[in-house]
Amino acid sequence: MGFDLTPVLPELFLLVAGLVLLVVGVLTREGEAARVVATLSVLALVIGSIIIAASDKSPQLALGGHYVADGFSAFLKILLFVGAALAILLAQGFLHDRRIARFEYSLLVLFSTLGMSMMVSANSFLALYMGLELSALPLYVLAAFDRDNLRSTEAGLKYFVLGALASGMLLYGCSLVYGFAGTLSFDVLADAFGAATAERPPALLPLGAVVGLVFIIAGLAFKLAAVPFHMWTPDVYEGSPTPVTAFLATASKVAAAGLAVRVLMHPFGEWTAQWQQVVVLISIASMLLGAFAAIGQANIKRLMAYSGIGHIGYALVGVAAGSERGVYAVLVYLAIYLVMTLGTFGCILLMRRQGQYVEQISDLAGLSRQRPMAAAALGVFMFSQAGIPPLAGFFGKLLVFLAAVEAGLTWLAVLGVLSSCVAAFYYLRIVKVMYFDEAAEPFDTAVHPAVTGITAITALATLFFIVWPGPLLRAAGAAAAALVR
Repeated sequence: MGFDLTPVLPELFLLVAGLVLLVVGVLTREGEAARVVATLSVLALVIGSIIIAASDKSPQLALGGHYVADGFSAFLKILLFVGAALAILLAQGFLHDRRIARFEYSLLVLFSTLGMSMMVSANSFLALYMGLELSALPLYVLAAFDRDNLRSTEAGLKYFVLGALASGMLLYGCSLVYGFAGTLSFDVLADAFGAATAERPPALLPLGAVVGLVFIIAGLAFKLAAVPFHMWTPDVYEGSPTPVTAFLATASKVAAAGLAVRVLMHPFGEWTAQWQQVVVLISIASMLLGAFAAIGQANIKRLMAYSGIGHIGYALVGVAAGSERGVYAVLVYLAIYLVMTLGTFGCILLMRRQGQYVEQISDLAGLSRQRPMAAAALGVFMFSQAGIPPLAGFFGKLLVFLAAVEAGLTWLAVLGVLSSCVAAFYYLRIVKVMYFDEAAEPFDTAVHPAVTGITAITALATLFFIVWPGPLLRAAGAAAAALVR
């Protein structure tokens, strides 16, 4: 178990690829290093996805039992690798235009993705923390990547300071659970207080372990940007370079949500009643804040920050259900959210005036007349995020709400529907600005092909998800069954 590295092959491949590309970046001419390393990084992520897709999905332990490879982790890793590859492609034109194209960008994304991959395969609190920090440290640097921009350096500093605080809370929670359970292993922890049988229900967790679990949830909630640990999100989203914001809003949240589901459903799956109330509270607060706080935003990146907080609230509705159906709904929701959000940021990166990227919602005025395809794509993403049928976002919300109803949390599903109705206002406001307001200045016609291609593909996937949903739904169902076993 401890010496078989076959289950860890995707992570080993990414690690070796990152180290090799570091040398390639140093030895390549300065003008070409960023492009060469970005291309090879995307290739490495694609090959990593193929390795995962072709691997055995039965549960396999490695690294002394601290790492587990199963269908659940494989599903999330493919999402992460694809999301990271698309984020690298989205970034190249922006970095070149802002004169900050350096090969380190792609490597930081690569190593952060490596940490996220380790996170979703964590089978102990030790592996959980190692993966979390490996993913977070490159993100702090990425947030401040535009080092000559005051907003970017401020975003990086805020993210780092608050991230360190969240890590401390997480570690304190892990130490409390370890003190009362005597183990860091998820497998052992599941039986530490007496496993359930047909005749006997699971024993109650000791109070100290419950307190520790609350601190762990708080630390994970920071990574999810869930209320009340969301305070860093609007400033970091606005200040970071736009492609970094896209990566933060997609791959980072998918990894944190996957880790939260694994922690709550695997070692603590027998004690759903002990943590359900905390998750429900965070879910309600996130949905309501995401619905109301975004209404007054003028900057589209800040609006996307509050939108992301709301989406995490909807995903946590499925987590709160504490069932296989809930996990299945969350996985489908995360996949759809990743596609919608990457496409939205692709639309943001398409909008320039006089060579400058625009971020104010008012700057979208007249987009439908000057760039009709970009406006149509952004309209699709806004309607989908609002949950309007028959777009993909509607089915994501429908599944999590149905899971909550089946778990007896009908009132939580009703709250989710109501907050979604409120949130629809600011999504539709963007459509109104694009199609009915007069533009002051024309948009630049020159666009980067990669951004256009990614935006078009994600828009089509969002629009026509209803035509062919089977592959995603089957894969999510198999992944949920692998975790809740």
